[in-house]
Amino acid sequence: MGEDTDTTRTLNHGFLRDHNYVTEADIISTVEFNHTGELLATGDKGGRVVIFQREPECKTEPYSQGEYNVYSTFQSHEPEFDYLKSLEIEEKINKIRWLPQQNAAHFLLSTNDKTIKLWKVSERDKRPEGYNLKDEEGRIKDLSTVTSLQVPVLKPMDLMVEVSPRRVFANAHTYHVNSISVNSDHETYMSADDLRINLWHLGITDRSFNIVDIKPVNMEDLTEVITAAEFHPHHCNLLVYSSSKGTLRLCDMREAALCDKHSKLFEEPEDPSNRSFFSEIISSVSDVKFSHSGRYLLTRDYLTAKVWDLNMENKPLEIYQVHDYLRSKLCSLYENDCIFDKFECAWNGSDSVIMTGAYNNFFRMFDRNTKRDVTLEASRESSKPRAVLKPRRVCQGGKRRKDDISVDSLDFTKKILHTAWHPTENIIAIAATNNLYIFQDKFN
Repeated sequence: MGEDTDTTRTLNHGFLRDHNYVTEADIISTVEFNHTGELLATGDKGGRVVIFQREPECKTEPYSQGEYNVYSTFQSHEPEFDYLKSLEIEEKINKIRWLPQQNAAHFLLSTNDKTIKLWKVSERDKRPEGYNLKDEEGRIKDLSTVTSLQVPVLKPMDLMVEVSPRRVFANAHTYHVNSISVNSDHETYMSADDLRINLWHLGITDRSFNIVDIKPVNMEDLTEVITAAEFHPHHCNLLVYSSSKGTLRLCDMREAALCDKHSKLFEEPEDPSNRSFFSEIISSVSDVKFSHSGRYLLTRDYLTAKVWDLNMENKPLEIYQVHDYLRSKLCSLYENDCIFDKFECAWNGSDSVIMTGAYNNFFRMFDRNTKRDVTLEASRESSKPRAVLKPRRVCQGGKRRKDDISVDSLDFTKKILHTAWHPTENIIAIAATNNLYIFQDKFN
């Protein structure tokens, strides 16, 4: 799993020359592979989307396969201002989701805090020439000069990647959008904010259906918010959403138009002996993902990753300690706001390994079958191309091995919040501040 992982590429977001100086706009805020894994999209705090394409295998260079190079870059969102509420709306891309490919073009959804956009990404390598009514520059000819007719022809040209906005879904969210998820029917998708979840049709922009609303009549009675939401990968009527109280609610859209009453509630009973001031904060679920099979749910809270079986609501099937050594540091993590960091999690293609991020540019992998786990580091120093990643260890005092790192020397400004796993192969994408690292299994 971890020991045979090597680097294929380190890609700098915003193409900065000086990697010690990071512009806020270049910080990567989301990473997403498309359904084949051939394309990888990243969004950043500057509202840009960068799409990387995997290079085809080259017989003369066996190492070239797996390399991802920039395919297209475009500005998805701009900063806006809500004059009614006197609020600035950030351009930061919160989430990107690819639509399953139906034809030669690719489509993706991107969202900031308020507005979701549908983009079409297509290629053009031919241009029409020989129009009857237009000249070469596209100007309309004087009809009196047209004395003969010709058939326009398509001439080869350099490959051009065109990105165009096809739909803009706006004005449906009062609060910040934290999740978007495309339904398995390929016709609808949902968007979730802190208190509501809306269902959209991909072809209709002027209305959406509110399917979950947890906003209390009196906002002083507010006790929890929605933190993430996702559709089931195979059943178009099922969706799950997580809350800041550490619970998961599975909803069935066949039961009622408004899914305020959940079908299943997944909640772990709290151990009273572990209760502390920080209990509620660290139990908040920051991410939830269905397994590819649709049988399990993977969630991430501040200190742990949990796997839940859809058929067992009373407790998680598996609990993985991501960085339990921070339990004694919660007070200082609260003071520097790190305790509110939202880490994402990911399944591998066969649902046998899970991955999630940590601090100090570390990320963790847990093998569900062998119960082995590994800590790896995404950094320029440890990630020279083709270098094999060495497992890292964090120690809490006592005897230290040579390469161990002490808890007190962890850098909490370097955090791996966003990760993605190729849908079928052992290729992972890790966003570390403004750098995108792509690792893959070692070549035989």
